[in-house]
Amino acid sequence: MTDNSKALLAEFIGTFTLVFIGAGAGALAAGSGGGTVMVALAHGTALMVIIFAWAHYSGGHVNPAVTFGLALTGKTSWSLALQYWIVQFAGAGLASYALLWLVGSETGLGATTGSLTSSEPFKAVIVEAILTFFLVAAVFGSAVARRNGNLVGVAIGLVLTMDILMGGALTGASMNPARTFGPALALFDFSYLWIYIVGPLLGGGLAAIIYDKVFLK
Repeated sequence: MTDNSKALLAEFIGTFTLVFIGAGAGALAAGSGGGTVMVALAHGTALMVIIFAWAHYSGGHVNPAVTFGLALTGKTSWSLALQYWIVQFAGAGLASYALLWLVGSETGLGATTGSLTSSEPFKAVIVEAILTFFLVAAVFGSAVARRNGNLVGVAIGLVLTMDILMGGALTGASMNPARTFGPALALFDFSYLWIYIVGPLLGGGLAAIIYDKVFLK
């Protein structure tokens, strides 16, 4: 198996893991009473495990916004970014269909929506952009800058956790177009998907450019 094939498989498995665990926790949270804390811990822990397990092979992006930031700053090629996006969306879709079969559509499949999604979509875009800025800045500050040693996964996972704790009620705190796409595909409701593409790409791209041009020089 080539290195490129390993990287793509790692991204597929990693994104499947993030959506299956994260969206699965979201789908079950209401019934268990765990709420936002349960969902935040599920996502943050999942991302930490993914980075430790798969980052050696693919960088552990598992997020089109992270891949976009790295491609925008020349840290990865656009051709590889396109391949990553394909397997990220595919992994998210498969995970969501698995959840659809396991827990049913009535759970909402952990769809990343919140109080602002329908009522004030522009504010939702801004919230997603800010939260994704923090996440991608953490990726650059830890993984790209090669700081924090073996704690890279912990550092990035905790940022995802803190973002969901703050923004979960507002937008679902996706920060990840693939994370939103999976449940939207399984439920066949794409009405809000644009928010979770525009916001994360704006925030992720801005964080990548600032960190690359100012702090990595």
